[in-house]
Amino acid sequence: MSQTIENYLTQLKLLMKDCDPATVRDAQADAEEYLRSAMAMEGEDSPSLDAIIEEYGTPEETAAAYQVMEKKMNPSLSLPQTKTDRSWLTRFFGVYGDARAWGSVLYMIISLITGTLYFSWAVTGLSLSLSMSILIFGIPLAALILLSFRGLAWLEGRIVEALLGVRMPRRPVFTRKDITWIEKLKAIFTSKITWFSTLFLILQFPLGIIYFVLFITLFAVGLSLIAVPVLQYGYHLPMFVWNGMTHIFEPWTMLFFVLGGILLLTINMHLAKGLGSLHAKLARALLVSD
Repeated sequence: MSQTIENYLTQLKLLMKDCDPATVRDAQADAEEYLRSAMAMEGEDSPSLDAIIEEYGTPEETAAAYQVMEKKMNPSLSLPQTKTDRSWLTRFFGVYGDARAWGSVLYMIISLITGTLYFSWAVTGLSLSLSMSILIFGIPLAALILLSFRGLAWLEGRIVEALLGVRMPRRPVFTRKDITWIEKLKAIFTSKITWFSTLFLILQFPLGIIYFVLFITLFAVGLSLIAVPVLQYGYHLPMFVWNGMTHIFEPWTMLFFVLGGILLLTINMHLAKGLGSLHAKLARALLVSD
């Protein structure tokens, strides 16, 4: 039975070789869950695998259905933008109308919070697992903690898809229930998905700090430059103090401060979009593995 289902999943993967790997993962997870759940039914009327496949669909039918679904359910931010013959200046400042850039900005801001939470739980879970490994319930506890890492990584994948516009798995990896608990533990500890998910959660903390600090710093400096004329002429505040004397800027420099601030904010938007694109590639490399 197991080998037959494995053959079905292998055929499905081969037929979907031109699809997005995340879509293939979802298709395999759905198919495996359905087939194994149906085969696990007990009683005289329990269906055969051939009957289950006939009801669910052959690998060819399933692959075709998911290929159609893939075209209709791509992330909205992944849709290609209409290319027009615009000047470089229009393209440069047009980033403010780019939904992907704003999605990346939001991701940069929340990444510090999510990264801290993921890292704290990952370090706590790994430490607890190692300290309890000498006890009889240490290994099952470690397996549960690793499963929680996979769940958090799947959740982060949904955030990445929503804000960064890349296709990520929408279904958790199917966990078999028709095997012994020793086989379940072995499957958890030997799965690449488990360890790649753990690595991704740990990396989220330093990356979140870098993203947040870099974006907020440039954002604050840009706003400060724009605010110089308001602070100096609206509130009559000195701009800096040197040797106990207050100094103000010449009126003719105000335009340069404002333009410099706008330029820095625009560069910051492009930087956030670029970092978001790189982070999306990292997430796919670690979380959409076979």
